[in-house]
Amino acid sequence: MPSFDIVSIIDKQELRNAIDQTNRELCTRFDLKGIDARVDNTDNDIVIVAEVEFQTRQILEILHSKLAKRKIDINCIEMGELSTNLAEARQKLVAKEGIDKELGRTLIKILKGSKLKIQIQMQDNQLRVSSKSRNVLQEAIQKIKDSKQKFPLQFENFRD
Repeated sequence: MPSFDIVSIIDKQELRNAIDQTNRELCTRFDLKGIDARVDNTDNDIVIVAEVEFQTRQILEILHSKLAKRKIDINCIEMGELSTNLAEARQKLVAKEGIDKELGRTLIKILKGSKLKIQIQMQDNQLRVSSKSRNVLQEAIQKIKDSKQKFPLQFENFRD
């Protein structure tokens, strides 16, 4: 029975490259020269460190442009809290991966509402969609794409 998986994955290497490029640009940019500004990365957590809040917003714009050039959807980067003290300002970001329960329910509702003859299972942080016909699966993919989810989705692991 043909099937495919709906997943949401970030390429960690591309994310790391975008952060490295941002840090390199911070060293050469005139308005941020001589300032202790950097972008730190640990797994899916990103921390922007600068002297004042305004500079963190500038660095965030640089990071967004580098992510876009690396073909990473900026909707998968969730803004965290901004903490400031006398010495520095820190903006926390989280790179979200996987399909959470809420998004999974939304996708299931969209697919069930389309009246296609498909079976859907939620597995950890992905959805498995199966059907007797490959054409029905292609229609299901099109329904998901037409729903314009704000979270980036990929379709993989096609099986016949």
